[in-house]
Amino acid sequence: MSRLIGIVGVPPLAIIEKINRDGDRIVDLDEPQVRAPIDQTAAYIPRVYCAILRTVLLNSLHLPLEHVYIDVGPGKCDCALHVAGILADLLHVPVTPTRNQDTRSFGYPLCTSRMPLMEKVSRITKGVQSAAPHAPIPPCQPSCGFWGVPPRDFALLDLFPETTHVFGWTRCMENKTPADLELEHVVDPSIPMVFFSQSFCAKSALAKRLADRHPRAIAVDCDVTPSSSTRAKIEAFLELSGIVPGRKTRTP
Repeated sequence: MSRLIGIVGVPPLAIIEKINRDGDRIVDLDEPQVRAPIDQTAAYIPRVYCAILRTVLLNSLHLPLEHVYIDVGPGKCDCALHVAGILADLLHVPVTPTRNQDTRSFGYPLCTSRMPLMEKVSRITKGVQSAAPHAPIPPCQPSCGFWGVPPRDFALLDLFPETTHVFGWTRCMENKTPADLELEHVVDPSIPMVFFSQSFCAKSALAKRLADRHPRAIAVDCDVTPSSSTRAKIEAFLELSGIVPGRKTRTP
């Protein structure tokens, strides 16, 4: 009988391969999986932790997990290390900290494909659950770029056209090398780019630094859900860059 295994971040490929061989089911604890107020985590984790790690704890409190693998190395963040300790205290199942130092490149065809950005990022995050290589997808000519981590609220991604190329940690995620800082630094100066981070995330500093050096960029962050002002800021930036927001854009 399959077990429900929770993962946080991108555990090493060897662990994903083992879970796949055992026939167990994987649930991504970084993504909202339960309908419950995120404030339920306030008794255990500071509110100034990013919404992703607060979501990890919220999911763990409600799901029938039988094991949790949490990346606490450079491919995730130091805060995850402390969350691993909190999970170990609260849960009656094994909580295994991991440090993903994998260097084998799997490529990132989804990041450069033509596809609604919400679907694209959803498929990238889902791909972490398998050790299989990616299927080839032809690249598209980019109209803009999205750099950063997958947002907690994927609705934010509907603001972007299908011809958006993905950069940052999300690209590292598809490449199955979450600690590849060199790849995380890759940007495209020829297209307008939105640099996104979750509020209270250490990657906010890198997002701002890269955005400041880019000729056409904006850095934004949001906590649990994007505010109307955050959405308006992105929409205005895309419009001023000559890009029609959302899925209406059809750049060849």
